[in-house]
This record gives sequence, C-alpha cells and structure tokens, in this order.
Amino acid sequence: MNVMTANAENGAQKVVELQRVEKTYQGAGGSFRALRGIDLSINRGEFVAVVGQSGSGKSTLLNLLAGIDRASAGEVVIAGQSLRGMSESALSSWRGRAVGMVFQFFQLLPTLSALENVMLPMDFCSRWPAHERRDRAMALLEQLDVADQAHKFPGSMSGGQQQRVAVARALANSPPLLLADEPTGNLDSKNAAALLELLGQLSEAGQTVVMVTHEASAESKADRSLRLIDGQFEVSGEPS
Repeated sequence: MNVMTANAENGAQKVVELQRVEKTYQGAGGSFRALRGIDLSINRGEFVAVVGQSGSGKSTLLNLLAGIDRASAGEVVIAGQSLRGMSESALSSWRGRAVGMVFQFFQLLPTLSALENVMLPMDFCSRWPAHERRDRAMALLEQLDVADQAHKFPGSMSGGQQQRVAVARALANSPPLLLADEPTGNLDSKNAAALLELLGQLSEAGQTVVMVTHEASAESKADRSLRLIDGQFEVSGEPS
C-alpha cells in the first residue's frame, strides 16, 4: 500500500468542520477578536490555501485546527472528533495521531538523521509496531525523493531537502489532516514550486491539506483558496 494514501481509505468525508468559531485574546489593552464567526468545511482529499496578511488570523486558525489553541466560542471538529472539552493531555495525544505539521523553518531535530526525524512521531505515539517504523520512514523518504538523505543530518541538507523530510515526518502517523504553516517561506522559487506541486500530489492521493500563507501565488496549486481579512473569510469581495 502506498504509505501516503493509507489514511485515505478510512477517514470521514468531512475532515474539517468549523461552526461559528470565535477566538478572542485578552491583553493589557483589552480584548482582541482574532477570528469572528468562522464557518468552514473541508472534505477528505482537498487542498485548501488560506491566504492573508500578517494579523489576518491565519496563525490563529491553524492553531485551532491543530488543537494547539482553543476556540472562545463555536465548534471545531477534526476527522469527526470535537475538540471542545478535551483535556490538554487528551489533546496532545489526539494531535500526534490526527494532525501532521509542516513548518516554514522545517523544525527538524539537528542531532537526528532524516530517517530518525521521520521515525520520531511514530515513537512518540506508538502509532506503528516498533519493528515497522524504520521501514515505514524509509518508504516515506523514498516517495518524497529524499531517500538518499536518510542518514544525513539536517545541517548537511539543502532547504528543499529539509522541507521534504519535514513533510515525510508530518505524514509518519498517517494523519487525516496535514497543516502547512507558510511552508514555502524559507525556500527559493524553484523549491517553493516543487513543494506546492508535492502538496497537490498528496491531495490527489487522498490527503487533506490546509496551507496558510501570505503569498497569493501559492493559491494556484490549491483546489480552493480562502482569504482571511481581519478574522473573517472574504466572500464575493467582502468579508463574511
């Protein structure tokens, strides 16, 4: 079985469901509404780009989808699991199984090889039998065209190679949702285009992908793009 599509045979049709989601932060200067009544539904296998400038609410939305932050109001449901009321320990355990994260600055552990970096999420979550994890990690590296980097440390790899290893790590536990936080922001134009092509291929294979970015050019590879303005999605040229 293709290791990148193993989850596609099992996941619920609706991977993301947000209903009237609000997020308000309290600060010394008063309250700030980062998200204002967001509704969002994403099907399994969709590649959705969320575009917006700094301060638009992109990072807040990503953190809510990942269960890193909690909504002030509304409902967040990921792959059939409502995040409302879950304890921090339950959220942490859920996140390791249900969400894969790809970051702008890769976040690979510098003292581990590429292979060990990809194995790490499996070790943390005991998602796969121990004797299968090394082979699974190598299969992911092969499918992402970085198998030749398996025994190298991140510092000896190019940015594009590191980002592909980071994608392999994010897929290690076969999560229903892959989140990408400005994934092209630290890549040159050639590697950025290659990464967007890769995310599109993952989506075509059944992986649900949500990418947040401030680069409008990234929208071209997504199935759907949504623009956040002041915590609301733009609809027909006006925020919803």
